[in-house]
Amino acid sequence: MSKTYLVSGAGSGIGRAIAQKLSSDGHRCILLGRNGSNLLQTLQTLAGGDHLIISADIRDKQNLKNAGQKLGETAIDGLLANAGMGGENHWGDDDRWQEIIDTNLTGTYNFVSTFLPLLAKAPGDKHILLTSSILARLGVANYSAYCTSKAGLLGLMRSWAVQYAPQNILVNAICPGWVDTDMAQQGLQGIADGIGISKQEFYDIAMKSVPLRRMSRPEEIADLVAYLLSQSSITGQAIDINCGAIMNS
Repeated sequence: MSKTYLVSGAGSGIGRAIAQKLSSDGHRCILLGRNGSNLLQTLQTLAGGDHLIISADIRDKQNLKNAGQKLGETAIDGLLANAGMGGENHWGDDDRWQEIIDTNLTGTYNFVSTFLPLLAKAPGDKHILLTSSILARLGVANYSAYCTSKAGLLGLMRSWAVQYAPQNILVNAICPGWVDTDMAQQGLQGIADGIGISKQEFYDIAMKSVPLRRMSRPEEIADLVAYLLSQSSITGQAIDINCGAIMNS
């Protein structure tokens, strides 16, 4: 049965791969993001023709509210809170702490809270899925804002899983490790530059701590997302997908 999913951060990377997977499975995708051009590029890769683009900034409550009005009374079966940003932050005048927290953590809270009434309109099981990170579990120097924001998402997920269970809303998070996206490539380059080596040299170093010796592919993350949206008994869980980089028991 075809369902409707709202995907934030759908203009590139994991968000684009999720939309491609869901559309290929016959579902309708509503693509949300700040960059309309990127969203259009994603739209052009989707199967089927009943998809929709919404340009909005998840950091801005009023902006999201205005965007939500475009959906009217549309019933949504799943909210996929994937939008986020990475990179370092350093104490001082140019500290990116607030920008990263506002996007990754507060932005996710804004996004889900804004569209929750439309989720409640759908029959049967409904889903909220947050994109966290392996760095919710590990510390990395100079990534204090990113690690904090992604760890915060796991607390948010657990709270919502309890809060919304009576409405048949299942809430989970995924924790990817290295995924071969533009954001990851930029991160590799930034760290490599910081320690004075080439991106390839740092990649080789980074993969030594990954048992499968590679990054995940965006489509692999999308496959996991599609499974979580198809089931009705997993909720309140953070699912690791990182090529073995960490192994929780």
